[in-house]
Amino acid sequence: MAYYFIADTHFGHENALAFDNRPFKTIEDHDKALVDNWNQAVGRDDEIFILGDISWYNATKTIAIVKSLNGIKHLIVGNHDKKLLKNRELQSLFAEITDYKELELPDGKGAVLCHYPIPCFNHHYYGWVHLYGHVHISFEWNMMERVKYEMQALYDKPCLMYNCGAMIDYMNYTPRTLEEIVSGNSGNAC
Repeated sequence: MAYYFIADTHFGHENALAFDNRPFKTIEDHDKALVDNWNQAVGRDDEIFILGDISWYNATKTIAIVKSLNGIKHLIVGNHDKKLLKNRELQSLFAEITDYKELELPDGKGAVLCHYPIPCFNHHYYGWVHLYGHVHISFEWNMMERVKYEMQALYDKPCLMYNCGAMIDYMNYTPRTLEEIVSGNSGNAC
């Protein structure tokens, strides 16, 4: 069993193709690539943490997609998930639904999981990381990267926070392990 993470899959969200410059001609191509990549990376018994904004589709179509995805699914609620989560069948597909989670890892450290970036997250002085989404590839992500840089360069403080949005280069529309996220982001890490 392994832990995997991804945010901002935005299944069915045609505007996300343009907003994020996602490299797909149609939303159907986008959705198929996400499902294929997910199921190639994540095994049936792996734990997968979705950090919000899973789908733009209605509940029926979202349920079909979630059922097709491997892994034991945990949803960290994003701003686009609340309406969908009124559906009890969709709720039942997740092992857990929460707004925020502190995940203790086998190495004695852990990860703070939230859809939104939190620069001064709990345990950041103790080697924990923070995984988030929401800001896509935007000026807000640039602001978070600037905060990370200043905390390290100006104040000599750790700030191990990583955007795990599907559209980020090191994510490449694929759920990733924490190790893959950290190593893929090594050029930007504090």
